[in-house]
Amino acid sequence: MKAFEASDDIPLTALKILIAGGFGVGKTTMVATVSEIAPLTTEETLTTASADTDSLAGVENKTTTTVSMDFGRITLWRQQLQLLLFGTPGQDRFWFMWDDLAHGSIGAVVLADTRRLDSCFNAVEFFEDRGVPFVVAVNEFDTAHRYTPEEVRGALELSPDVPVIMFDARAPFSARQVLIRLVEYALTVSLRSSRQADAPHTSHATPTESFDGNFHRAL
Repeated sequence: MKAFEASDDIPLTALKILIAGGFGVGKTTMVATVSEIAPLTTEETLTTASADTDSLAGVENKTTTTVSMDFGRITLWRQQLQLLLFGTPGQDRFWFMWDDLAHGSIGAVVLADTRRLDSCFNAVEFFEDRGVPFVVAVNEFDTAHRYTPEEVRGALELSPDVPVIMFDARAPFSARQVLIRLVEYALTVSLRSSRQADAPHTSHATPTESFDGNFHRAL
């Protein structure tokens, strides 16, 4: 393993990734679990301001919420990548920040909780509308019923090519595999977009045009 330890001789490519999803699905937990540095968090105590918009059903013991973002970093030495992780706020009243956080990202992980699957609908729609590649990672809470990836795909009406991954946000290896899968998928989308753009008589920009530029500038 020494060959993949930190070294000034190993060039690294930095990629920005969003960790997104609804309120209380495990975004802060995932960033903290996988980050190789002490994560930056902006958690504050829940107040009555969110009482009318954010249901605590299924997360009754939750007492804090992210009000700006979470930030962490993980280096994949074998892939020569450094992933910069930005966790989005989950409360509806902070959604105005998502566009700024998404700027320059190569893709997103949308966390889902099968006990409250509707809490990730808006996140899925957000990235679909902007042509940002994403994977859906189902955080398998201890009290949640287990569903297959295809059942989740059907419930969310996802495109057949969008990866759906079952994982545990508390387990470093599990969270790491989700990130690797996202990078692989984002590269696939980028290459597909490039081929479409290079095809004869192509007159329209592809949905992933902005992502394609970000990805290849990073590489």
